[in-house]
Amino acid sequence: AEIRLAAVNMRGLIEEVRRELGPEIEGRMIEWNIADLPPAHADASLIRQVWTNLISNAVKYSRTRDEAQIEIGFDNSKENEIIYWVKDNGVGFDMKYVDRLFGVFQRLHTESDFDGTGIGLATVRRIVHRHGGRTWAIGEVDHGASIYVDMPRLDGGHPPVAPDEA
Repeated sequence: AEIRLAAVNMRGLIEEVRRELGPEIEGRMIEWNIADLPPAHADASLIRQVWTNLISNAVKYSRTRDEAQIEIGFDNSKENEIIYWVKDNGVGFDMKYVDRLFGVFQRLHTESDFDGTGIGLATVRRIVHRHGGRTWAIGEVDHGASIYVDMPRLDGGHPPVAPDEA
């Protein structure tokens, strides 16, 4: 499908995703640290899927922790890109398998330990790539994971203006 670019309120999308994950996070001790994210110039429905997959993974892979910590932040110091991230204190992964992380049906944990199809991060990579961006990850076994999404600025190097800020 054609990408329909518009200014997207990233913080608003994240809050919607968190509400939708209600049953998965109900009764869990999760410390959320969510930055006041700048908007992105993107297709809102596709970027919603990115946030759904990233946040769902952070929730899933941190469920073994008494208190999960999930951080969602950004770096917009670069002229031509905004980097968003989701970090958790979950089970993490061995960096020697990082190349498999974004592959279709590539799982780094057994399905008996963590449910899923193995297409979540592959979908994230595909969507971000369609927007002209990049994805990468850093992890350490038993010390969590950080997933990064780099979205190009499509406005000549200045942060996009959200519709409610215009």
